[in-house]
Amino acid sequence: MDFELTREQRMIRDTVRDFAEAEIAPHASEWDKTEHFAHDVFAKMGELGFLGIPFPEEYGGSGGDMVSYCLAVEEVGRACGGTGLSFEAHVSLACTPIFLYGTEEQKQQYLVPLASGKELGSFGLTEPGAGSDAGGTRTTAVADGDEWVITGTKIFNTNGGVASTVVLTAVTDPVNRGISAFIVPTDTPGFSVSKAYDKLGMRASNTVELILDGVRVPKENLLGPLNAGFKQFLTTLDGGRVAISGLAIGIARAAFETALNYAKTRVQFGQSISKFQAIQHKLADMAMHIDLAQNAMLKAAWLCDNGKPYSLEASYSKLFSSEMCTRTCEQAVQILGGYGYMREYSVERNYRDAKLIEIGEGTSEVQRLVIARQLGC
Repeated sequence: MDFELTREQRMIRDTVRDFAEAEIAPHASEWDKTEHFAHDVFAKMGELGFLGIPFPEEYGGSGGDMVSYCLAVEEVGRACGGTGLSFEAHVSLACTPIFLYGTEEQKQQYLVPLASGKELGSFGLTEPGAGSDAGGTRTTAVADGDEWVITGTKIFNTNGGVASTVVLTAVTDPVNRGISAFIVPTDTPGFSVSKAYDKLGMRASNTVELILDGVRVPKENLLGPLNAGFKQFLTTLDGGRVAISGLAIGIARAAFETALNYAKTRVQFGQSISKFQAIQHKLADMAMHIDLAQNAMLKAAWLCDNGKPYSLEASYSKLFSSEMCTRTCEQAVQILGGYGYMREYSVERNYRDAKLIEIGEGTSEVQRLVIARQLGC
């Protein structure tokens, strides 16, 4: 086993880390307070090639791999959870299905501007009556001549209010519950979005409801084979679960680093609290769990890069890292005590951001179901 990163992987990680520390971290608290989506920062990320790391250069990408991309998500998430979430959703959920299932024409028209960072993308799967049960989709797409007419509502859409392109699912065969995927430009007549949700955390990430009122798209905007959308998005979510593990690890690292530094300087009973065994045990567990989560993420990403099955490992990684992140942030708040509850320190924001990762891209309950099925249960 070789756990060394390649020179290119280290370079991408370090470049993203330097950018995140300089351009994102100093503003994360303010963006959280004001629910500000940093358009200018995403423009810079696009110029630097971050928004297309795992895609070939001929499609606007940087020609990197899944490992490099996950490391980049980790570094952005360490600086700001909300910014990391929008980064991950753009790449994993909007760009990836077009790359995997799009025609050459679709890739040139839609993937190139997304992967090159000239535009942002979103992903529409969840509906008021279709959450973990994505098969309960009610949005419909009906063929009408050379067009598809799409009607329905999608909720909890990351980047939905700032995207130029949305990839979404709709029922195309009601009798057999056939679901297909479509590419929908957001400037299409009949397409609108709600006011951004007022969220507990990830407040620097734009999240809206999508409303499709007889939206017409060309027949060519069907993504992949007819009625294959459900299977396509299961595959898409496997990759997304590995990447969002990086986001969880980044947020956990930020909370841990704050807690460790605080423990070394906070004096009680004549010595720093890092000298007390109760605090040492918390910090030891936090460090251990972060390291194990990183190993799980990198294993799943390596399997993906090498064309091996990784659905089980993706769920392992997502489940462990997301719950680890919440637990680590909670313990960081505890170590800081009263200060941990105040906005003066970033751990309270880390704690609020963390919870979403146990819910989005497959809840912890769904991950356990996926794992159990892989075990033959």
